[in-house]
Amino acid sequence: MKSSEINSKNIYAFQSKNQFLDFIQSKKKILIALNAEKLNKSNKALDEIINSNIGYPDGIGAVWALKRKGINAIKIAGAEFWLKIIEKYQKEKSFYFIGATDEVILKTISKLRIDYPSINIMGYRNGFLKEVDIQHLINDFKIKKPDVIFVAMGSPRQEFVMAKFLNEYPCLYMGLGGSFDVYSGAKKRAPKIFISLGLEWFYRLIKEPTRISRQINLVKFFFKIIFDKL
Repeated sequence: MKSSEINSKNIYAFQSKNQFLDFIQSKKKILIALNAEKLNKSNKALDEIINSNIGYPDGIGAVWALKRKGINAIKIAGAEFWLKIIEKYQKEKSFYFIGATDEVILKTISKLRIDYPSINIMGYRNGFLKEVDIQHLINDFKIKKPDVIFVAMGSPRQEFVMAKFLNEYPCLYMGLGGSFDVYSGAKKRAPKIFISLGLEWFYRLIKEPTRISRQINLVKFFFKIIFDKL
C-alpha cells in the first residue's frame, strides 16, 4: 500500500473505498481522517499517533498534496466511510459507539438498527468523557470485546482518547468528528454538488462564518502545495 509523508504525517493513498475496506479487515489500529487543516498543523504528540496508525485522505487538500508527491489517491470521506465499514462487516464484526450528546447517540443507534438489521452493537454512550469514564469504557471493552469502536468527539481530542483505548484494548478504531450529528439528522452535511466539486469546506464556511480563521490556514496549506513546501 502506497503512502507518503506530508508535513511530518504519514498518509496512505487508497485507489478505492473497497481497497481501504480490504486493507483494514484485520487491522487493530486507529483510522485517522487527514484533511488540509489537520495536515497543516504541527502537533508532535498527534503526529506520533497518526504515524503509528492509519491516516487517510479525508479532504481534497490531502488528495492534492499526495498528487504533488506523485501518488494518486481518492478522497475518502470519513462521514460516509464508517457506514461502509458497517455495511460490509455487520454480519461478522461487532461494534461500539461513543460520541455526541445522549439524544444524538440514541437516535444514531436507533437508525443503525433500522438501516443495518444484522448489526451487532456491543455498547454505546455520549462523548462527554472524564478520565474515570475512559477507564470504565476500557473495562467494558475487555468484557464485551467489540471488533470496531467508533469515537465521534472532534479532533484532536478523539485521537488522544483512542490512543489511550488502543493501548489497553487493541481493535479497529475510527474517529468520526460530527458524523453522528449528521447521520441522526441533527445537522445537515453539504449538498452533493459541493461535495463532488471538492467545495464542502466552502459550504461549511457559508453556514458557519466563524470558521474563517480556519479557512485562512487552508489557503496557507494550498500555497505550500503549489510551491512544494510540504
